[in-house]
Amino acid sequence: MGQQIGDDVLATGHRLDAVEVAVYRWVAQHGCLATAQLAQAEELSEEQIHRAVERLERLGLIQPDADEDGRLWAVDPHLVAAVVTGPLKESIRQQQTQLRTVHDQFARLAEYYGDGLRSAPSDLSTIPGPTEVRAALNRAADECREEMLTVQPGGTRRPEVLKEALARDTELLRRGVTIRTLYHHTARFNSPSQAYVATVSAMGAEYRTAHQLFGRAIIFDRKLAFLPDHRGTWGAVVIRQPSVVHFLCNLFEQSWALAQPFSDAAEDGLESVAKDLDRTILRLLAAGVKDETIARRLGMSLRTVRRHIADIMQMLGAESRFQAGVAAATRGLLSADEPRPDVPETDARATAFQATETQAVDGPTAEVSARDGVAV
Repeated sequence: MGQQIGDDVLATGHRLDAVEVAVYRWVAQHGCLATAQLAQAEELSEEQIHRAVERLERLGLIQPDADEDGRLWAVDPHLVAAVVTGPLKESIRQQQTQLRTVHDQFARLAEYYGDGLRSAPSDLSTIPGPTEVRAALNRAADECREEMLTVQPGGTRRPEVLKEALARDTELLRRGVTIRTLYHHTARFNSPSQAYVATVSAMGAEYRTAHQLFGRAIIFDRKLAFLPDHRGTWGAVVIRQPSVVHFLCNLFEQSWALAQPFSDAAEDGLESVAKDLDRTILRLLAAGVKDETIARRLGMSLRTVRRHIADIMQMLGAESRFQAGVAAATRGLLSADEPRPDVPETDARATAFQATETQAVDGPTAEVSARDGVAV
């Protein structure tokens, strides 16, 4: 009967309904069924009562008297529960044993892994995929105590990513961690990013934007840095070497000093930022940088970049990019004190502005990390 009861209760997930509870209560109190009296007292039909009795008997909660016909006895629910939950408890016990076995095995492997780290340089390591990157960033954020610096190229942030980021960054700020983040100027035109920055800035975080960034990076407590894997595998490179981390922090500070505060999009001069973007596009265009590279460096879509280029050429009255470069130089739009692009890409239509290209650090690490919040 124990197996039957367990299967009936656990496999079906049955819960006693009001009729079954009323019948059990009557039997427990009277020691017999008395269908007519029960029906009148509880306003039940005889069919409802018979179905409830059959169900309670299958569950083992009532049983007929073997010696006295028509008499029913209520069974202690604790005894029935013990029968019902016995197999479940045994299953849980076995699973706990399996869990401990797996934990012990991996703990032994962790010892070997630790031995390997201690015997090899630990200042640089590679994380292969997005799941591992997410876990590593989560752990680094949990252990962060003083400062988090992030550089996030691109202008679009998905609302679901920002929602997750809000909870994580709120927790960091609550612990007293300072947060500074660099975005591309294009983030100012993204409504979810505007709302997110306004909310988190009110809690003490700081955000600035620039027309160009040196690449994606996340730095914790000036001791641990995450950079994207250059192979485009959605992995990351973890750097603990003090001199390298120090260099990245200095690079961040230089970019931060040249960037514009981004606290409230409505008050941050979108017109000025838009003009700055156009000037930057013009300089990159004149240097022969391809459209795809301009889009990547400025955190814009290729379509948007080409629309900007078309508008610029129309403004200059140029029919080719070469003519646009000449017109810009003639009008002093490419003055000597303007910084020249450091990552040009040769364009056959702009041979007067040929240069070589040095690939900037960039990649998708933050788009899949647990710190899409750390990395927003």
